[in-house]
Amino acid sequence: MADTIRVGLIGAGGNTKLRHIPGLQAQDGVELAAVANRTRQSGQRVAQEFGIPRVADDWMEIIEDPDIDAVCIGTWPYMHSAMSIAALEAGKHVLCEARMALNAEEAHEMLAASRRHPRQVAQIVPAPHTLAFDATIAGMIGPGYIGDLIALDARIAVGSGFPNAETPLHWRHDRNLSGNNVMSMGIWYEAMMRWVGPARSVFAVGQSVVAHRRDDAGRRVAMQIPDHIDVVGRLEQGGQTRFNVSTVLGHAPAVAEVMIFGTEGTLRLAQAPGGELGLAAGKRGEDGLKPVEIAPEKRGGWRVEEEFVNAIRGEELVTHTDFQTGVRYMEWTDAVALSYRCGEAVILP
Repeated sequence: MADTIRVGLIGAGGNTKLRHIPGLQAQDGVELAAVANRTRQSGQRVAQEFGIPRVADDWMEIIEDPDIDAVCIGTWPYMHSAMSIAALEAGKHVLCEARMALNAEEAHEMLAASRRHPRQVAQIVPAPHTLAFDATIAGMIGPGYIGDLIALDARIAVGSGFPNAETPLHWRHDRNLSGNNVMSMGIWYEAMMRWVGPARSVFAVGQSVVAHRRDDAGRRVAMQIPDHIDVVGRLEQGGQTRFNVSTVLGHAPAVAEVMIFGTEGTLRLAQAPGGELGLAAGKRGEDGLKPVEIAPEKRGGWRVEEEFVNAIRGEELVTHTDFQTGVRYMEWTDAVALSYRCGEAVILP
């Protein structure tokens, strides 16, 4: 590979335009060589906006181009597996948008392909919302600030409001496009794995409060993916989880609230409507929870594209997020989906 890393874009939706294109263009020695979007016309608009020299007719043109070193995949989850595996087999490094795949089976196939090609970097775009707090939370739990974990109790109501059947039909409502992924459930589980590790078991109850939406042709489409779900379970390290995600709760008191209860202390990561995410903590014997100031050296942030490029150059390893971690959250996502469909507890692999 030449000193210049030539990247091809496959899919250029909102997050690709907001984060990945500017992030890659900010890296020294990186060239965005080509883009393939859902249509040539939409690809041309992206190319013109960001100064990308070539528009490909389809994604295989990007994969088959011997002059392209790496691909950034920004499509919906239903294509992530096929595109990632094809790119790795073609000798290209892969940065793939989250969620990793439709299901754990596809995720395992992606991981197997990455292991067949260990010289290729394989990275999944990480859950970004807790990056500023992850090192601090893990750094408090690990040395024993909370003692032994009793329970992690989370309620996530990002974008929530009273049910409205007139909201547009989105690709995230379609299991064929989104797979077993449910709302923001997976990105919060990925973040929580950074603090307390993976789950051992799940039991889930879910519902589609908005049972139908209308497509572009005015036809009524049944919702296959829950808009309100409760998940309980046990963690590998011990302790229990209770996890609610919903987009249909009116006047929810918090956009997000995660309580981590231990035998010696408690942590609270929360965001009030209109506010910002903040961390508070309290030990046994103290007078309640107090705000935790995040030390500058522990405050993480978005550096996905920088990490991807540095990994290609052998300067660092991928931490946010490697394919193995992606498989773990997809296994949990599958277990949740199976549980709410069959009404039984599911033990994770």
